[in-house]
Amino acid sequence: MLQINFIRENRELTIEGLERKYFKGATEAVDTILGLDKQRRDTQSELDATLAQSNALAKQIGQLMKEGKKEDAEAAKAQTSTLKVRAKSLEESLKEVEEQLQATLVLLPNLPHESVPPGRTPEENVEVYLWGEKPTLPETAKPHWDLIEQYDIIDFKLGTKITGAGFPVYKGKGARIQRAMIQFFLDKAVEAGYMEVQPPILINAESGFGTGQLPDKEGQMYHATADDLYLIPTAEVPITNLYRDVIVNENELPIKNVGYTPCFRREAGSWGAHVRGLNRLHQFDKVEIVQVRKPEESYQALDEMAEHVKGLLQALELPFRIIRLCGGDMGFTSALTYDFEVWSGAQGRWLECSSVSNFETYQANRLKLRYKVDGKTQLLHTLNGSALALPRILAALLENNQTPEGIRIPKALVPYCGFELIK
Repeated sequence: MLQINFIRENRELTIEGLERKYFKGATEAVDTILGLDKQRRDTQSELDATLAQSNALAKQIGQLMKEGKKEDAEAAKAQTSTLKVRAKSLEESLKEVEEQLQATLVLLPNLPHESVPPGRTPEENVEVYLWGEKPTLPETAKPHWDLIEQYDIIDFKLGTKITGAGFPVYKGKGARIQRAMIQFFLDKAVEAGYMEVQPPILINAESGFGTGQLPDKEGQMYHATADDLYLIPTAEVPITNLYRDVIVNENELPIKNVGYTPCFRREAGSWGAHVRGLNRLHQFDKVEIVQVRKPEESYQALDEMAEHVKGLLQALELPFRIIRLCGGDMGFTSALTYDFEVWSGAQGRWLECSSVSNFETYQANRLKLRYKVDGKTQLLHTLNGSALALPRILAALLENNQTPEGIRIPKALVPYCGFELIK
């Protein structure tokens, strides 16, 4: 959530940033917020003055009674009663305007960092890094959904029977390579200084609000209505919420956490090869890295996180590229996002497998996540990244490494899965 002080002091900059994210009615929204803010401050000032006057009169009443000025004391009592009624009315008005201000503020997305390129669509994103050579596959090369069936490692029909479309059953070497990738990603993160945590996969509404999933993405999450809990769309949500309503000691920074969880997304399905097989699922596994940093360190941390993801993809021998997202293609809460895409050889297309983002103070403001500097509390910056999401990694791995003998396993994963070929 944007800070009201920033909006008040930077009206034009706020409007310009919202417009770069293609937020409709940016000027009207900002002016509405500033109007509510002025009303709130004016009401607070009047309430403070009323309470001060009431307290001053209350002190005078006793003294007037001691001096025998009964009529003056009674008049002061009557005035105090009037002031108390007025104060109650002002308190109600203040609560109402604060709720209106909060409800309007949460609808504003985060402002983009100055380095975010202009643009509205994925075609306007900017490629900033390219690694590896695309594999040369024979004309008979199969897409991963055919390879999965050939080697009997994932069963989509069973998943549909048990739950529904988008909930696959991994089995045999398919299950083992999933477990191998999870352990490999966790081990590499721990080596890089991240503390592993195993968070819940259900969250309450407060947690969803804290990281910006609510009220923006209700329709994308599975909601257990009986208990008003949500299945997580990513481990970012419960891990970041570990620090909700926390004032962090400076000597505890930086905070670096990693966690593996299944993830659940109710994304509306569509037809075609771009969502076939592992390309889009409702349940999938992901290892997530999260950092909490001082503001002056967060963009260095973002680069470090991007380097970490680069190292994972290079170890898996997968050609990939890094994309800096344009303003219109960025997430609601992000100030700057790098997307990582792996090359899917048989499909002949890039598949997004990771997003690494800096949210600056946007989430921290909602979470009330702060630290003390010279005795004053300040908001921290939060960052997160997929390291990595498994389905599209597995899709590219299967397609790029298919041979007449079977599917070759990258050397880095062999010690984890215990086999060199899927055959």
